[in-house]
This record gives sequence, structure tokens and C-alpha cells, in this order.
Amino acid sequence: MRGWTRQHRELLVRWSWACADAETWVLALVLATWMRHDFDASEIPLTATVWFAAAAATAQLLLGAVIGPYAVGHQRGSLEEVTDLARLVGVVGVGLFAVALLRDPVPLPRSVPVTAALVALLSMCTLRFAVRSLHTQRRNGRDDQRRVVLLGAGSAGRQLVRSITQDPGCGFLPVALLDDDRAKARLRIDGVRVRGTRHDLERVARDRDATDLVIALPNAESPLIRELTEQAEALGLRTLVLPPLGEMIGGRPTTQDLRDVALEDLLGRRPIELDQEAIADQISGRTVLVTGAGGSIGSELCRQIAAFGPSRLLMLDRDESALHATQLTLSGHGLLDSDDVLLADIRDPEALHVLFQQHRPEVVFHAAALKHLPLLERYPLEGWKTNVLGTLNVLTAAQSSGVSTFVNVSTDKAADPTCVLGYSKRVAERLTADFARRSDGRYVSVRFGNVLGSRGSVVPAFTAQIARGGPVTVTHPDVRRFFMLIPEACQLVLQSAAMGVDGEVMVLDMGEQVKIVDVAQTLIRMSGRRDVQIRFTGLRPGEKLAEDLFSGGEASRSSEHELVSCVTVPPLARTEVFHGWHCDADEVREWMLTQATTVAALPVPEPRNPLAATVPAPDGAAPAGPHVELAPRAR
Repeated sequence: MRGWTRQHRELLVRWSWACADAETWVLALVLATWMRHDFDASEIPLTATVWFAAAAATAQLLLGAVIGPYAVGHQRGSLEEVTDLARLVGVVGVGLFAVALLRDPVPLPRSVPVTAALVALLSMCTLRFAVRSLHTQRRNGRDDQRRVVLLGAGSAGRQLVRSITQDPGCGFLPVALLDDDRAKARLRIDGVRVRGTRHDLERVARDRDATDLVIALPNAESPLIRELTEQAEALGLRTLVLPPLGEMIGGRPTTQDLRDVALEDLLGRRPIELDQEAIADQISGRTVLVTGAGGSIGSELCRQIAAFGPSRLLMLDRDESALHATQLTLSGHGLLDSDDVLLADIRDPEALHVLFQQHRPEVVFHAAALKHLPLLERYPLEGWKTNVLGTLNVLTAAQSSGVSTFVNVSTDKAADPTCVLGYSKRVAERLTADFARRSDGRYVSVRFGNVLGSRGSVVPAFTAQIARGGPVTVTHPDVRRFFMLIPEACQLVLQSAAMGVDGEVMVLDMGEQVKIVDVAQTLIRMSGRRDVQIRFTGLRPGEKLAEDLFSGGEASRSSEHELVSCVTVPPLARTEVFHGWHCDADEVREWMLTQATTVAALPVPEPRNPLAATVPAPDGAAPAGPHVELAPRAR
């Protein structure tokens, strides 16, 4: 039929089925009348039967064009089509029964319309299921389709099976379902049967000649995905996953949503339920400032904060290129001509004081920090200047401008610290706790571990090494770390800001620690290369085999959110902070170690060149406290 469009062909098929259904009504009425008269054809009232059959066929066609199933296209034999068909047959059957009931004399026995309706519906459905089964058998005979086993016979799995069967050109053929729910054993969905649990994957994949495993669990947690991926790889199966429900259009999975397993799925994915109302109460309509806004955490915080409608979002960083990139993602341009983009160094207390007094932020997220452990071990003075004195400067400026909520972003290395990074961040937590008891606002810290894919993290480093052909360098075969996705970490930071107790450290649940060598092996496997080697270089100074979320003496308590715990840290008075800009690096390291590992505040070492400048405080406010002035080193 040259010149016919796809719509024309679909219309022809639809009305061909309509005519078949009308003929089915005719046959059903004849059969029902014959049965009613004990299979004696001579007793059949021919005229009445013909009139009823003609009326039923006409009503089926006319009403079917109005209330379905011929008004729209259906997948043949689908639940939607059967539902429409049953409704239509019911309406026609009730109409015929009413005519038989109201006419006097009775043209046909009153049981005939009821019996005919049941026979007609059964015949129509049987014909459709037979045609659908024939199509399925034809698809099963094709060699160009991937034979998939789907794990998950819940809502997502059912919709995905139907999506695959409705799209013959998708390249997939569902051959079995697996589900750990014993109540779903032997359940059949569009001809695809549940054939066991995930522990039966090997048997089912072998029996059904499967080529792929589809994890049809949109909110599957990373440990389960890791387990299934490793099992599938050992069986020679390709693993596909569905994204979280929030990332799927309309929340309904289709074949277009299927994708290969990514590192984020293996290490950091899990569902997070946020108290949106509490977060909105903290942010909506307020002036919010983020330090380190150009970094991985800071930039994502800005993006998530913007979604809650702050009156102003102030982005502060010393890196102009990083600020440019953040503004580009938020506003679509990087003109850097907005008053909301603040270029300043947190080591400069006077600059911070001026900016805080000028803009008067109500909520502050302090994410600016130096974070690379090996560099800070070599240059402890830099860690002290930024992570300790810089944090003190931001805290002081926040207090002097009347900030209502201050959130200090910390790290798991602050728990039982063994390195300069951990010492400095632990001191920052203690300083935040001190400001909590001395200020009107609410001051909290948030502690979490490695962020997957952040700048300078292992993932970009390993990816670059793999691209060069290796080797991939790992410090130790047993070294383990906590991992989170950047969005996940920032969501929980916002949640902690909304519910954090004044002066406490909120600790995010990081799940299970993952071996770094497993991350390296996963990235190598995902790259498709088999010639890349892994070389172990040995633990670096200050590095642990495994991280901790809590120090030995800390007693964690649950919070309002199941993924957030809280601990109390001893405050460290700002007056006890070591202020010696040109002091010896070993002396600074020793001071940070002492303050990070002791509960009681200890005497402060005498600095070699103390600087005692003080930031002016507004009327009625406490003095801003000592700070360090950036000045060239005396020669």
C-alpha cells in the first residue's frame, strides 16, 4: 500500500479488529440462542436473533469509536485494551438485556444477551491473546535481540517488561524475571515468568540463554548493584540499570532509560528522603552565602540552594575561574558582573568583614578549604592558614554580621585525626562549637567522607591514568574509604543545616567503606581495557588504611534523619588559637595535633611574630577576636 502512512496502517488495523469484534457478537448471539434451546436449531427465533445480532454489531462499532477500544491505539492484548473491551461489551450486553426485558412478547430468552456477552468477551480476548502470543514467538526466533533477565518484578519491572514488549525495535527480549519476594514466585507478566530469586541468576541465565541482566530496581543501593554486577560479569552477562525514579521522565521506566552500570551506581547511589519543608524554611527568602563556591561541594551546594528560592545567593571564592564556572551553571552566563559573585580569600579577615557587613548574609555554608592530604603534610602552614585561621575569619565575620545559621563543612579525617588535614578540620569543628556557645546564631559542622568525582579525587586521577595506558597507582591493597555522590552529600548538608543542634557535629551516614583497589579495577573494567596494571605505592605519611566517622571518645546520637547522626566536640576558644604567621611548620603541626586530640584547651605556644590586629565589631556585638593579617614575610 504505497503512499500509506503509519497512521493509515494503524487505523486500518484498528477497524479490522472492530469488524472482527462485530462478527464475534453475531456468532456469540447465535451460539447463546442455540445453547438456550438445548442445541435444537429448529427452536431458534430466527428473526429476533438476526435483529439482536445486527443491533449488537452496530452498537459495538459505534460505541467502540466513542468509549473505546477503537478510539485509540492499544497494544494487542494489553490490560488497557482488555479493560476497554470489557467495558464496551458490558454496555452492549446491558442494552440487549434491557430490550429483551422490556419487550412484550419477549423476542429472545432474557438469559441470551447475558450469555452472549460473556461468550463474545471471552472470544475477543482469546483471539487477541493468540495473536499476541504469535508475535512473541516470532520475536523469540530473532537472532538480533539481546536476551535479558530482569531483576525486580515490582512496579518498575512490570512497566519495563511492557515497554520492551511494546517496542519490538528496542533490541531486547525479556526471557525471565527474578524477584526475592517469595509471594511473586511463578508470577507471569506479559508472558514473562518469575523464575526465582537473585540467587538463581546463574541457573536462569544458563537455562534461558541470557545475554544481559537488567536491574529493574530504580532505587537499588550500591552494595546490591556491586554484588549483582560482579555475579553477572562472572557469568558473561552485560549489566544494565535504571536510573533513580526522580531522573526518569514521568517516573515511568522505559527501554530508553536503561544504561550501563556507572561508577556512581557501584559506589554511591542510594535513595535519600529529604525534609523539603524544613530545608525551605531555612533557605527560602533568605540571603545565603557559600564560601568555596567554585569547588566541587560548594558549586553543587549553590545549585541545590538556588532551587529553594533564596532572596540572594552569594558565591564567595578566591578562584575567579571557578566562580566563572559556577555562575555559568547557575545562570547560563559567566559575565561575572553580578554583586552576588564575591572574589575574596578567607585568609583575609578585613575583606571578609567588609563583605559580610555589606551583604549581611543570614545563612552561611563554609565549604572553602585545602583538602589534599599529601600536600598538607608537606606544607602544614598552608593547612593551618586556610583550614584553621581561614575558618576562624569566616566565623568571626559571620558573628559580627549577625548570621542566624552557620554550617561548617568538615571531613571524616577529623575523626581520630592522623594527618594535618584531619588536625586542621578537627580544630575547625572545635572553633565552630565555641562560636555556637558565644553567639546568638546556630553554628553546626557537617562531617562526611570522600566525594565521588570531586576535583582531585581518585576517580579523575584513575581515569587519567587509564587513558594513558597505566599503571593505576594505589597506595595499599587494603586501603578503604567512604564514598558519596556530590549531590547526595550536598542534600544531606542542607538537611543538617535545617535540623542541626547548635554546637554539634552532624555526621552523615556514608554506607560501607569501599576498597580503593576495587574502584581502580571497576574503572579499568568499565574502560574496556585489559592491559592496564595496578601498582601499589605504599601508604603516605598521615594516611590510614580505613577512615572513621567518629573519634574514639565520641558518643554518637541519632537525629531526626535516619542518615544523619550527631556528636559533641569540645569547643576551642578563639583566644586560644595559635596566631603566628611566620612560625615554624613543626610548631604549628604540634599545636594542631595537640588541639585535635585533646578534650581540654591547652596553653597556646608563643608565636614568633604575633599579629594582634582586631576587626571592628558593630555596636553591641562582641569583639571580633584576633585574626591574622596577610603581610609579606619580613626579611
